[in-house]
Amino acid sequence: MTDQLGPTRLRDLLGYAAGVALVAWLALRRWYGDIPGLTWFVPLSLLLLAVAETLAANDLRARIRGARDAPPLRPLVAARMLALAKASSLVGAVMLGIWAGLLVYVLPKRDFLAAARTDTATGLVGVGCAAALIAAALWLEFSCRAPTPPDRDTSIRPDGA
Repeated sequence: MTDQLGPTRLRDLLGYAAGVALVAWLALRRWYGDIPGLTWFVPLSLLLLAVAETLAANDLRARIRGARDAPPLRPLVAARMLALAKASSLVGAVMLGIWAGLLVYVLPKRDFLAAARTDTATGLVGVGCAAALIAAALWLEFSCRAPTPPDRDTSIRPDGA
């Protein structure tokens, strides 16, 4: 289980993705013929969320660092953005697992199954969009950090001497 108060670890996300990929592959082995056809634009919602989070991360980073033209940031906004980043990274990992599981199932069947050819393209787009969402969520989480204060001069004593 991940430490909910610490930064998101990439290895945890990859573990979630691998576990979901296995479940998706097993489910597709049983029910692939029963699911409707997938089109390449199905996973694009993940990419739209990734773009929105990247833009939010860049704005948030500028506001935390005190850019001149940026309004001050309320702490609750940063906390909400951090919650969004953590949730999005998990969603991205789960979706990466689903699309990877689809790819593992359809890649060997491309030559003799017509639906597998189109589903391969959809799976590739899905993996790319899910990876973009994970990257954007991790960037947003990183952008929520306060800048480190400058090092203090240890040669100066508290009494000013």
